[in-house]
Amino acid sequence: MKTSRTTLLSTAAALLLLGSAAQAADDKIIIGGAMSLTGVQAPLDTPGVKGAEVAVKYLNDNGGVLGKQIEFINIDGKSDPVTVGNVAVELIDKGAQLIMAPCDFDFGSPAGREAQEAGIVGISTCASDPLYSSWSLGDKQFTLSMWNTTMGAVAADFAAKEKGWKTAYVVTDQFIAYTKSLSKYFVEQFKADGGEVILEDTYTNGDNNFSAQIARLQALGKKPDVIFLSSYGQDIGAIIRALREVGYDAPVLGGDAYDDPAMHEALGEKFGNNVYFVTHTWMGPEAHPDMPKFIDLYTKMHGEAPDTSFVSTGWDTIMLMADAIKAAGSTDGAAVAKALEDGQFKLLTGDLDYGTAEEGHVPNKAAVVLELKGGKPTFVGWRKPESIPAP
Repeated sequence: MKTSRTTLLSTAAALLLLGSAAQAADDKIIIGGAMSLTGVQAPLDTPGVKGAEVAVKYLNDNGGVLGKQIEFINIDGKSDPVTVGNVAVELIDKGAQLIMAPCDFDFGSPAGREAQEAGIVGISTCASDPLYSSWSLGDKQFTLSMWNTTMGAVAADFAAKEKGWKTAYVVTDQFIAYTKSLSKYFVEQFKADGGEVILEDTYTNGDNNFSAQIARLQALGKKPDVIFLSSYGQDIGAIIRALREVGYDAPVLGGDAYDDPAMHEALGEKFGNNVYFVTHTWMGPEAHPDMPKFIDLYTKMHGEAPDTSFVSTGWDTIMLMADAIKAAGSTDGAAVAKALEDGQFKLLTGDLDYGTAEEGHVPNKAAVVLELKGGKPTFVGWRKPESIPAP
């Protein structure tokens, strides 16, 4: 009898503890992040985590969401898709009710798939390949970013219509879906705008040798008006330097992977000129009236001002989740997904609304064009193309 009583008491105690844990969970909303703090993805994801931390503090200091405090738990995805997927499972096991996924389809989709499997909403901070869609990942998955259809079209329209550049040399890093589709949509739109692509070439991330591509370009016997380089990480700066060192001084154009202070510093005053890129926003009041407020909050929390738009993607992802939870009245996956589909959101990274799940949750959004001058980014302006290629 004593053994039975002990077992009953132990069971009762365990149930009491479980009840207490459930009650504690009911008093907060847990958002899990599978963002990479190390590896090639870190320059895009780490700023997003820092921006998310500012948003969580801001929300909690102002009463939370639905009267509950937000708890943000990020576990390093280590720039490895398998690790990202495992991290997402761990976060869901810890009680995550929404998932913040890395800023890329290849690195972020494993987190989105695990969120979908668990029936909860996942939002990538800035995956822009159209593969990051409800078509591929499920009806509860979204990205904060514009798709590469928009990013590529903005770059092409800027080149052909605004700058009057007629010929382009296009280099595509074969690294991931992002780098490949960005070039694809740039080329399609540039040709539609009347431009001519004089050479398309490829490069493999990490090769550290661009001489073969330069030889093929030199063999053409003519220089392009613009160089469109779709690459990732440190290779962007290395390729730009290689082109400049052999006399190719044409403007260089690319996507949001250029929004990396380390790359800007590596180019420096000598090589960091006549470089343009399409990204999510600009860290200045010209981009958004609330940007100074965000910069102040960020600086107070992290001890330095933000230096890339990727910090604002983290803030916006948390604020987007909060708005959708409020509209849904809960963290239920289906309800939050419907709130995202039905809503119109004003964010630091621009106004945003989504298509239906049948439409891929296509993000309707503008982009920002920045220019490097002396190794420092400067604001050119917001751009939204009148037409974009089909995904």
